[in-house]
Amino acid sequence: MSELVDALVDCDEEETLRIVREKIESQTPVSEIITECNVAMSELGQRFEDGDAFIPDLMFAGMLMNQIVDLLEPLMKNEVVDPNQKTLLIGTVKNDIHDIGKNITTMIFQGAGFKVVDLGVDVPPEKFVEAIREYKPVVVGMSLLLTTCYQSVFDTIEAIKNAGLRDSVKICVGGAAASQLLADKAGCDYYGATAVDTLRWARSV
Repeated sequence: MSELVDALVDCDEEETLRIVREKIESQTPVSEIITECNVAMSELGQRFEDGDAFIPDLMFAGMLMNQIVDLLEPLMKNEVVDPNQKTLLIGTVKNDIHDIGKNITTMIFQGAGFKVVDLGVDVPPEKFVEAIREYKPVVVGMSLLLTTCYQSVFDTIEAIKNAGLRDSVKICVGGAAASQLLADKAGCDYYGATAVDTLRWARSV
């Protein structure tokens, strides 16, 4: 693993931010920094699943990611915007207030040149519908960490169908509670195991 990945996995705030600042000063592409951060968060997530990391670790890493976003955001804003760029509409589904995975995905897509509309957390189906009408995204992403929020995924898909918008967008689902089975049953177009996988798919639609 790289120096940045190691520092972020270890939740070493001072070292992580030092490395990120050095990379920014040396004009390392934002996409490369984001990719390393994604590798680190994936590794931390695996450690959590294996019982080698705990909720406080994930929460601290999430806050550290927010600081990294703050450092990288000005660079993203200064990038030349493609008038034909694709738009990702993303939000954590209703009754779920977790945003770490969503925020990582947002970073990955922004760094790759997508316009991202982030609806935040605990997003009701009707808010997804309103945003699809307003922003006309190519891809709609739903994130969830809690298995108790499966119904919110089904309800959101149903609301999009009832609004006559289903054929206008591709829909993916991701997060710790998501799975291929959930995506299939709910009628999503894709299950994103990682933010990088989701980006690869989104670029192809």
